[in-house]
Amino acid sequence: MIRIGIDLGGTKIEGIALAAGGRIAAGRRIATPRDDYDATVRAIAGLVATLEAEAGSHGTVGIGMGQRSRSPAASRHIRPQVSRARP
Repeated sequence: MIRIGIDLGGTKIEGIALAAGGRIAAGRRIATPRDDYDATVRAIAGLVATLEAEAGSHGTVGIGMGQRSRSPAASRHIRPQVSRARP
């Protein structure tokens, strides 16, 4: 079994599959779809499937998300509940 980590950013989605002992079994980077929630979910699912195929194993998945802001004032307007609005 492998462990898969996904880094979801505004411009790219990067994934890595780790095998036993932390050995890198596979890694990929793709562009993040712009302004399209459903396309982003499909892109993540496709990336996970690709990593599993390249690693030759299924695994658990963790997703990390970050957001850059232009100024500290802009970060006050982030509404975390929006990201939980859809499954």
